[in-house]
Amino acid sequence: MPSEGAPQDRVWMAFPSAGYSLGDTEEARHQARSTWAAVAHAIAQFEPVTMLVDPDEIGAAKRYVSQDIEIVEAPLNDAWMRDIGPTFVHADDGSVAAVDWVFNGWGAQDWARWDRDAKIGATVAELAGVPVVDSPLVNEGGGIQVDGEGTVLVTETVQLDPGRNPGLSRADVEAELARTVGAAKVVWLPRGLTRDSQRFGTRGHVDIVAAITAPGRLLLHTQTADEHPDTLVCKEIRSTLEGAYGFDIVEMPAPTILADGDGYVDYSYINHLVVNGGVIACSFDDPRDADAAAILAEQYPGRSVVSVDARPLFERGGGIHCITQQQPSPINRAERV
Repeated sequence: MPSEGAPQDRVWMAFPSAGYSLGDTEEARHQARSTWAAVAHAIAQFEPVTMLVDPDEIGAAKRYVSQDIEIVEAPLNDAWMRDIGPTFVHADDGSVAAVDWVFNGWGAQDWARWDRDAKIGATVAELAGVPVVDSPLVNEGGGIQVDGEGTVLVTETVQLDPGRNPGLSRADVEAELARTVGAAKVVWLPRGLTRDSQRFGTRGHVDIVAAITAPGRLLLHTQTADEHPDTLVCKEIRSTLEGAYGFDIVEMPAPTILADGDGYVDYSYINHLVVNGGVIACSFDDPRDADAAAILAEQYPGRSVVSVDARPLFERGGGIHCITQQQPSPINRAERV
């Protein structure tokens, strides 16, 4: 699996459909559609975007999404393309293939529906015209981060979740990640952030915790407010990384906003998307938004940082990285060497 900074052909997204992410009121539906569209339009400044849309939402999608975005009709339960879509990889000859994980609603959570979303990995692979690598592992794209050279970040609470992969050991997971995404070194984080570990979370996705911005260098979500439970979580994660793996760690301060009406938030600037020539960053109308954009610009030199208000996404359980999935460009063997 190449790094996110490798050249890309396009980004795949899914438009919100009836349910938890779209919302029950007209105001909530407008907010969701506007935010997904804003992310698509930000990406389209840099590369093509294809948006899968449930048949019932085609009319709404055409109202909110510009003609620059390709719309493809496909039955959907939800709109988190990072998790329901495939993970794209390079074959030995440099061509592109798509790993189709098993998706079961983030561990068969009682509020989730996934009969349609479980088929989206294969659907996207077919639309992309690339072969499928089938995997029996219950996994999501938000549950892994890679450096493009064989290092993969995971969390014990996701890949070893009894609701996802009952009975699997670390060795079992590592073997499947080696087979599918070329993992040579699997870095196990103990857990994810607090809000993401609660009822409507993913049980600990790594893509709001840490991002590998270059081989050996890791951007780490850092909460320091004494009252926020993630302060201890972040210390535990940092201790794990420093003790066993030797990363050059760059701290990414959490936003100053600590809570909303439902408790402590997991707002994170880590959940950005790297695209050709750009970085699509989360903003939160927070005093630290500008500092975060500056850190991202420093970590990804030569790329323009475009920020989108991600509060409506985090209210629904994710961020910009969670609703997108990049498709890398094919490469030839000489370029790989």
